[in-house]
Amino acid sequence: MPEGLTATQQAGNQAAFQLVASLLDALDRPVLVSGRDGRVLFSNLHAQDALGAAGVSSKPETNLFRDILKCDRRGILAQLESGEQELSLPFEGSDLKSRARIRWLPEPDWLVVYIEPVLAEASSHAAEMRQTVQELMQEREITYRNLLAAYLRLQEVNRQKTVFLASAAHELKTPLAVMKGYYDLLLSGSLGKLSDRQRDILQESKESCDRLVRLVSMFLNYSALESGKLVLQLRENDLRDCINDLTCRWQDAFQRANVRLDLKLDPDLPLFRFDYQKVQQCMANLVDNALKHTPPGGCVTLVAEPHFWERRVCEAAPPEERRRDRGGRSNSVLVAVSDTGGGIAAEFHQEIFEEFVRVDPSSSGMGLGLAITKRLIQAHRGKVWVDSEVGRGSSFSFLLPINVE
Repeated sequence: MPEGLTATQQAGNQAAFQLVASLLDALDRPVLVSGRDGRVLFSNLHAQDALGAAGVSSKPETNLFRDILKCDRRGILAQLESGEQELSLPFEGSDLKSRARIRWLPEPDWLVVYIEPVLAEASSHAAEMRQTVQELMQEREITYRNLLAAYLRLQEVNRQKTVFLASAAHELKTPLAVMKGYYDLLLSGSLGKLSDRQRDILQESKESCDRLVRLVSMFLNYSALESGKLVLQLRENDLRDCINDLTCRWQDAFQRANVRLDLKLDPDLPLFRFDYQKVQQCMANLVDNALKHTPPGGCVTLVAEPHFWERRVCEAAPPEERRRDRGGRSNSVLVAVSDTGGGIAAEFHQEIFEEFVRVDPSSSGMGLGLAITKRLIQAHRGKVWVDSEVGRGSSFSFLLPINVE
């Protein structure tokens, strides 16, 4: 004990030393505390085990610099006093490689030494993992760029296809219109009287021309839809006029196919805003499909009537208001085309509205009619669907809202 200390001071110092020693024992790693001269003041149990494994005794005369670190005391102190926060020196312990981290506490003039294992294998494994992750990231980046380049090429090919269809349709539109005009002129008898044989031949040719006109119109609409350039000509129209105009042009085709065409038009159909040509083309596509799939002696029925469409909105109306609306005036028009053909299996009910899809490969057509119909009806904020069973015919329906902005 230093001279000049009272018994009370000595007891206090002893209690402080015991407190520090107990705190060091609570740590989960080897810790040594030494004085400036290298004399070990404290060492916790983990440090004593580490020193024992290294063959260093825990006697009071054990010196930190001479026996444990095996280094020059003056060099270590000079580095710490020059401003180094921490020094790291190798510690030769057991088979496990370790390092001693040294810190200087100026106030008590102590050196605190932490002994930690060097996880060489873990570091090597972590480096390998980082390298592997980096390689995977590079491969993913390359894959992403390749996919993006392929996607852009497909987009360009699709754009060129759309441009080609639009160009071909425009080139065919004018001569077909001229041909159709001459057919009408010949059939009217303005250029001379026709025999029954001549009239039949011209009528069949005119119908083929009409089919080509519809196909060209279909291509033009498809190109406009694909390029996002479709513009609806919304005007207040009478749907009954639109349907009657359509059925007049299809009467001869139905008569030759020996298929009856029935109309059921509700007299209360309202006037509302819609694109006359686009809606008529939708009905023509449905009528054409019904005629192609109805056997001779069958029937195609076209129905148009007011309808209450309870659309789902973000803010639902109260139940009382919904019931009042359902019982009051309608908010849409329902158009349905039904046939007595072979019907469509349930698994194809969604697929048939996709582009270039034909349930019956032997049937004529491009597989675009229903796809275009769906997109044109959706452009009117409406919806289209099919009800059908194999052997029981089909019914294609669409709804058009009366109030379209």
